[in-house]
Amino acid sequence: MLKCHELMGFISPSLAQEIIEFVFKEDKPLYRTVLAAVADVHRVRPAFLEKKPRTQRHAEMIATLSRPRLEEAAANLLRGWLLKAENAIVTDFLDSLGIPHEKGLVEDFPKEIDDAKLDAAIELLLSKHPKEKVIVYLNTVKSSGGADWQNLGKKLAEDPRLQLG
Repeated sequence: MLKCHELMGFISPSLAQEIIEFVFKEDKPLYRTVLAAVADVHRVRPAFLEKKPRTQRHAEMIATLSRPRLEEAAANLLRGWLLKAENAIVTDFLDSLGIPHEKGLVEDFPKEIDDAKLDAAIELLLSKHPKEKVIVYLNTVKSSGGADWQNLGKKLAEDPRLQLG
């Protein structure tokens, strides 16, 4: 299982750009929060980063978000992107597991999930959605305290279809 900051370092540059661009265009408050966290690491004001060309700024943000210190910012970025841009992945997974949710938001995840149900849910996601996005979702939901299921962690560690690269 990868933590969110590690995901930012291992995903393809095109997906990382897609995530940052989506948040830039569609979720300004989240973008500003992430930008402020990145600026803090570089010991500059967010306005300094905003003056840079967007492609350069986003590349710098992606590189910085792969640092352990920015786990929370990376997790917020990935969760926000998944819930807004890739909600179909989230809802397909939760629906297939029978977990009640409201547009992908879950009050309480069950403590455990049946292996057969989990396998079926993962198969469904891989058959319907891009593999890399499925991997990002499953790692994000596992690492950010949502679904802390041992069998999901084992799947993420051992199933070659759920590996980046």
